Amino acid sequence: MKITFQTKEESNQKQLEEFLSLSGAERISRFLNLMEQVSRFPTKYKKEKKDNFIIRLYKYEDLGK
Repeated sequence: MKITFQTKEESNQKQLEEFLSLSGAERISRFLNLMEQVSRFPTKYKKEKKDNFIIRLYKYEDLGK
């Protein structure tokens, strides 16, 4: 492990450059991985199960029945 000392601005610039060097697919992949990791953090929030957004797919023939 390497320890470096830098200012916040230098650190932010380095992170930005590393991020911009990734391809579009790599950026999306890293973002999705980050969202998955964040969702594992324990919180006090209790998620209520609601059915307020449901997508149901039907065949056109089944709609008339």
